[in-house]
Amino acid sequence: MRILTLPVGPLQTNCYLIGCPATGQAAAIDPGWSGADIFQAAQDAGLTLTHMLLTHAHFDHVGGAAELSALSAAQLLVHPDAAPSLARAHLEAEWWGLKLPAAPEPDAYLADGQTVTIGTLQIQVLDTPGHAPGHVSFYHAESQSAFDGDVLFSGGIGRTDLPGGNYPQLMRSIRDRLLLLPDETTLYPGHGPSTTVGDERRYNPFLR
Repeated sequence: MRILTLPVGPLQTNCYLIGCPATGQAAAIDPGWSGADIFQAAQDAGLTLTHMLLTHAHFDHVGGAAELSALSAAQLLVHPDAAPSLARAHLEAEWWGLKLPAAPEPDAYLADGQTVTIGTLQIQVLDTPGHAPGHVSFYHAESQSAFDGDVLFSGGIGRTDLPGGNYPQLMRSIRDRLLLLPDETTLYPGHGPSTTVGDERRYNPFLR
């Protein structure tokens, strides 16, 4: 699997382009800002966007979805519990003094255990709520890669003081979903550098 990391927007949200080497098909995970830049990055890499996969629907993770939808045929997939947040993401951005277009309607909904096919890639959906309603992570077993949005960071965990946040639920998601992945699994979070499950299990101060 090809992985391109694009920090985007004022909160430097990590948008990940994951591409199938065999077909050139690709998904944008969390197109948080500037859909045009994300689209151009995909084109420059020889990738054709077929999907937009949202870990959750906070505005900094969906801000480029409308523009990217207009530029490509990528389908927008989100967990149904995140749909209300997606619909009001542009209004939430205004609380921060930012202006974003309204996100498009989802093309399909995600469910725990579902497999999303990107070319020959099989991407598994994991329910990981707690930071936000309907938060999911995306796991590719073959490359041992997990894209976990704002659940677990290098040395940190997701905040739970925003609407819909739930600290006990977040910790269950980390313990019962992410930490059950192999230690060698690379975690690609919504902000900051990548890490591994093993390193977070051993060194993350919130998990010791």
